[in-house]
This record gives sequence, C-alpha cells and structure tokens, in this order.
Amino acid sequence: MILEMDSMEEIENLIPHRQRLKLIHTIISVDQEHAVTRATAKESWPLRSGDDVSPLVLVELAAQTAGVCIGWNEKIKTNGPQGEARGWLVGIKKAHFYIDKIPLGTGITIRSDIHLIVDNYKEIAASITIGDQLAAEINLQILQATSDSG
Repeated sequence: MILEMDSMEEIENLIPHRQRLKLIHTIISVDQEHAVTRATAKESWPLRSGDDVSPLVLVELAAQTAGVCIGWNEKIKTNGPQGEARGWLVGIKKAHFYIDKIPLGTGITIRSDIHLIVDNYKEIAASITIGDQLAAEINLQILQATSDSG
C-alpha cells in the first residue's frame, strides 16, 4: 500500500521518536518493503554547527525512515496501532557521504528499502537525496525485538 501523509500524529504512530529527536516530517510513501520520507534541516537538529548540520545526521534520517517501514509492517500485523515490537539499530554496515554539510532549511528526501530479513534481523539500504544530488548511501542492520522477548 502506498501512503502519503503530513500528519505528525501518524508519523508518531510508526516511530518512537518525539519532539526534537523526530527529524522526519512527511511520509511520501510506505509499503512492506520500503519507505520514502522528507525532512528539513533545522536549528534544533543534533549535529548542528552554525548555519549547517553535519551529514552524519543522515544516518539517523535513514534509521527513522526504516522505522516508518517497520512500524507500518507492525501496524498491518496488528490491524491497528503499532504493537509492542521495537527496532534497534545494531550496526552501520556501510555509509558513503557525498556532501560535506547540510545548510539549515535544506529539504532532504530519504528512501529506505528492506533488502534482507532473517527472523528478527533486517538489513536496510537507504539513499538520501537533496534536490537531484545523491547526498548519502547508507546500509543499516536492525534487530527487531518481539513483544515476548522483552
């Protein structure tokens, strides 16, 4: 299912991040294998220095976008709001950055695709663009706990 939403409430139903740690603001699309989101670099973001943000923040944007997809899958499984399952970023398998800084106010598009699922382990490939420029490619490893594992 493809979904487009600007509702911060809906985003909060899919990821655990709140207040200034919730960096994405729009879900462009989501289904069981991928999510595409948008974010805008803000003064309140972590890793800000002066009028710019470090591109290392793109790792968190990739993780939050992966969380949207994982949260969407949980919502489908439970046929309602996100269940007790949680995801943890357990590794950054690869990260290539193609920019040196992100000016405040810059719009960022993030796409995360689930490439491998083995039990509760997932590998995610993310690509991040600013306008037409590829800003980063990041591969994440996520271990997802089930509600009975605690």
